[in-house]
Amino acid sequence: MTTILIVDDDPNIIKLVSIHLTEVGNKVFKATNGIEALEILDKEKCDLAVVDVMMPHMDGYSLTKEIREHYDIPIILLTAKNQIEDKEQGFRSGTDDYLTKPFEPKELLFRIKALLRRFDKQPADSRVSIGNTTLDKRSYEVQIGSKTILLPLKEFELLYFLMSQPKQVFTRDHLIEHIWGLDFEGDERTVDVHIKRLRERFSKLSADFQIKTVRGIGYFLEAAQG
Repeated sequence: MTTILIVDDDPNIIKLVSIHLTEVGNKVFKATNGIEALEILDKEKCDLAVVDVMMPHMDGYSLTKEIREHYDIPIILLTAKNQIEDKEQGFRSGTDDYLTKPFEPKELLFRIKALLRRFDKQPADSRVSIGNTTLDKRSYEVQIGSKTILLPLKEFELLYFLMSQPKQVFTRDHLIEHIWGLDFEGDERTVDVHIKRLRERFSKLSADFQIKTVRGIGYFLEAAQG
């Protein structure tokens, strides 16, 4: 049984989402703010979190950062805002998907299923390596020498995709289609944000590769020389 944590200070949203999730066989935990959510996560194993942005005590961005620091689960942010800057802030916080209110409960279900499917996917050839850096899609872990790190799901999938086909240039549209899916409503800046995060992380962790920009087209990954 899939266990999903819903975090929203609107009791109507919690009730609506809970009904639809339990109807299709999910177990649901409910929290009305970030502090309650972290208490639940400390005690219960959850497979995915649905987090509202605007909440008292701790907003959704801050909660997403906290979850990402301590738990390896996909996160969907719910928000009443539809500005690209808000989406950018959400992805910078580490969210894996983004849904704007008002939304159809069925769409949330589709997105949850898609995220869980991607998160659990275990291809036969599930490891890629360059130098001392190895990505394992069975565990979604990154091994750099003796050090193991976990990345947000979309960052991992983006890096895995680029690393599995080094030196091949991919357009932003191609990356969006492959990593986020055809129904993704964001724009190309989403790719730029994730690339920037990967560059910032790995500039301090590994010199095995670089993600390079092809101006006006997209990105490719190149192994370090020597």
